Amino acid sequence: MAKSAVKSQWKSRAVSRLIEAGEMSECEHCGERVKFRAREHYRQVICNVYVDGRWDHVEHFHEHCYTEADLPFGEPID
Repeated sequence: MAKSAVKSQWKSRAVSRLIEAGEMSECEHCGERVKFRAREHYRQVICNVYVDGRWDHVEHFHEHCYTEADLPFGEPID
């Protein structure tokens, strides 16, 4: 009996990363720029957003803003 191909369903996900020099994104929650600061090691949450199983866009959040927004794409992975 042949196996039928199973198509994986991609879903939105979030990762937590250090903010790197040259970052030019705006936070989806507060609208302010996600800024690199040399002496402070702030983190951002980057979300790959999928619609109907297909990649649609990326959203950036300050780490604290992502929490304030009630983790819209789930718990971020480090």
